[in-house]
Amino acid sequence: MGTENKLKVLVCGGGNGAHCLAGLSASNPDVETRVLTLFADEAERWSKILQDNDLIVTMVNSDGSSREIKSKPTLVTKDPKEAASGADVIFLVVPAFAHEQYFREISPFVGDNTLIVGLPGQAGFEFQCLYMLGEKAKTCIVMSAESLPWACRILEFGRLVQILGFKETLGVSKLQGSQSNVKGSPFDTVQKVLGPKPVLREIQNYIAVNLMAKSIIHPPLMYGKWSSYDGTPLKEKPLFYQGVDEKQAKLLSGVSDECIAIGKAIEKQIPGIDMSEVIHIFDWYLAYYADQITDKTNLMTAMQTNKAYDGLLHPMKEVENGQFVPDFSYRYTAEDVPFGLVVMKGIGELAGVATPVMDEIITWAQGKLQQEYMMGSQLSGKDVSKTRAPQRFGFKSVQQLFDV
Repeated sequence: MGTENKLKVLVCGGGNGAHCLAGLSASNPDVETRVLTLFADEAERWSKILQDNDLIVTMVNSDGSSREIKSKPTLVTKDPKEAASGADVIFLVVPAFAHEQYFREISPFVGDNTLIVGLPGQAGFEFQCLYMLGEKAKTCIVMSAESLPWACRILEFGRLVQILGFKETLGVSKLQGSQSNVKGSPFDTVQKVLGPKPVLREIQNYIAVNLMAKSIIHPPLMYGKWSSYDGTPLKEKPLFYQGVDEKQAKLLSGVSDECIAIGKAIEKQIPGIDMSEVIHIFDWYLAYYADQITDKTNLMTAMQTNKAYDGLLHPMKEVENGQFVPDFSYRYTAEDVPFGLVVMKGIGELAGVATPVMDEIITWAQGKLQQEYMMGSQLSGKDVSKTRAPQRFGFKSVQQLFDV
């Protein structure tokens, strides 16, 4: 196939997921793959490595065997014009806090009928994307995946990445601009880039995806563990998920209950809107980790006995004498509050739903982050502009969320 007929794909990012997607995408002969990484000198280093090496993706099968795919992206650059011009699909495979930088750099070069995919999008992705693209958003399709498609890790930067496991299915939402004229199914296009697994599942309602973002999990567990912490260093790092106690499970369940209440309020206010995708976090665990949970009695036991969480520890910083204190600058707080709970709280405010459990956690977290998102029970602090709450982007009612 000539270059002019190939699907032109841009992968934004230089981390584990970006390496993985770049390798899988570039292995498809019908796809031209470019990579844009804005971090430090990553693009230069990666380009230099690819002069003499392929990008190798190794996949570990369930029986312990492995196979590998060798490929080479057409371009790795930090020049947004070179990267984004003419791209048919743009994947953002970076943490939520980095989305704004990439949007700012690529927006001038995004063409009509481009698919823009958050992989994953995380809460508020669509709000930020529409805001940054402005009028151009009307000609694009914005898609948001609920999580990364794989568990993966870089073994050697620029050259070797390992996929430890594929998700069977992946929920993806779609917001189609009123003036877009994309040929074919955007889901088929994204599936072509990812390969056969995971199988994409269309989620009809993008607000439901925001209320089910996995950033719901970490802040309640951090708050439950450390809200009464006196600052004494610990001799070892505590287990994160497998160390969940009744207090933490109750907080997480409470946040999940509030998200469900927001969904039900939206259904009542906007005729025809289906929020059934917003389910309790315990039901989500039972659906997504059915084969890996040993004790399914309740949310606490499900998290404690989930094999996928074996050995995962709290984010900690080492201090004197090899002891540890909690790291509140880690993404579990620094990302999952302004790009997670605050977004859900913001949707709740628009729907007129009180969220006392979220409020308690956000108020504690903003103190640790030295930010001000909330004043009392209202999302009116001076640092809301640093979050992805819908209020930051000018949304004033639930109806406006569905008029985009």
